[in-house]
Amino acid sequence: MANLTRRIVLTATAALPFAGAFAGAAQAEAPMLGTSFARHRRFRIGDFEVTTILAGTTPREEPQGIFGMNVSPEDFAAVSRANFLSTDVSQFFFTPTVVNTGSELVLFDTGLDGAAITGALASAGYTPDQIDIVVLSHMHGDHIGGLMTDGQPTFANARYVTGQAEFDFWAAAGNAGFDANVRPMADSMSFLAGGGDVVSGITAMAAPGHTPGHMVYRLDSAGAGLVIFADLANHPVWSLARPDWEVRFDADKAQAAASRRTVLGMIAADRIPAIGYHMPFPALGYVDTGTDGAEFRWVPEAGQLMG
Repeated sequence: MANLTRRIVLTATAALPFAGAFAGAAQAEAPMLGTSFARHRRFRIGDFEVTTILAGTTPREEPQGIFGMNVSPEDFAAVSRANFLSTDVSQFFFTPTVVNTGSELVLFDTGLDGAAITGALASAGYTPDQIDIVVLSHMHGDHIGGLMTDGQPTFANARYVTGQAEFDFWAAAGNAGFDANVRPMADSMSFLAGGGDVVSGITAMAAPGHTPGHMVYRLDSAGAGLVIFADLANHPVWSLARPDWEVRFDADKAQAAASRRTVLGMIAADRIPAIGYHMPFPALGYVDTGTDGAEFRWVPEAGQLMG
């Protein structure tokens, strides 16, 4: 028995270097896969099924050239440091939203181009021909770019809804993006003012400033609510938390700040979730009153809507 035990130990010990070599080789051969990110987040608001979809993300250098243009570099740097943000680069997210009401599939905004929105929809299990209604919060290029693909409508079966004031402004502006992507859909569009309904349970709210007719949308279903606030605020710290910090993309900066206060104050008071087109993906969270000089605070959703 002793000799047998000794042979087993010697055999196992002799094999160890080879086992280590094989393990090391296997680990070395596993490729680096690169940074990855989930592309959709689905949850329920009452009887509605809501899905945020990532249609693109990109870095932008020198964020104070975009946000906080009216504050000192020292104040911008201090707020950024307190929130673990770089002052050299910011990551932008582009997040359309799909709402399934049970009878219609409604898409809010269309991303930068047709290929991007089609891919984002596919990641969430949808195809463009399933979209019944396309709602445009406003008509900047990153919201209307996906309306057309290779010169043809991306959403072959959809009708379109947008604000009357927004459409009228861009129709008179001689804007190439509007002329290429929105004007061809004019005969299939219906127009809203604040308080108008897209469908039952989805109501438009005027929130001008970012653009002249910028709209946000409130969902109400079975006692639950949510606000899709589009570009009302473009960053959780440098815009939402500090509504008076000027954003380069806001056409009327004072009006944009007033709209931020009104809508964000409502979301905070009603304690309902919200989706922001440029909030860090999945772009879903809550708005609370702020601290340490911030007027509001973005609180990312942390499992409250998993049920």
